[in-house]
Amino acid sequence: MNSYENDLEMEINSKGLNAPRLTPDYINSKIKSVKYHIFDETCLTVCCITLLNGFHVTGESACASPENFNTEIGQKIAYNCAREKIWMLEGYLLKQQLYEKSLK
Repeated sequence: MNSYENDLEMEINSKGLNAPRLTPDYINSKIKSVKYHIFDETCLTVCCITLLNGFHVTGESACASPENFNTEIGQKIAYNCAREKIWMLEGYLLKQQLYEKSLK
């Protein structure tokens, strides 16, 4: 969990917003593995996150100036881009589950 997510979680909890929702820890719990690939002779970093159910999400990072390329920074950016997609997928799934529950 990054500092932004930590601060946001503290604010959500302090306001008593405890209806069904996703949390950073929940998102992290869905991750099985993380792999990176940097394409030869490029500034392109791709992160592939494998989820527990075998689904894959990807994120990318690229810089315009090769002089600014840094492997660690590229991996952080690509990872965060991929992880954001998990939020969207899990958010949809939670909304669908709540909808189905409301029909019963």
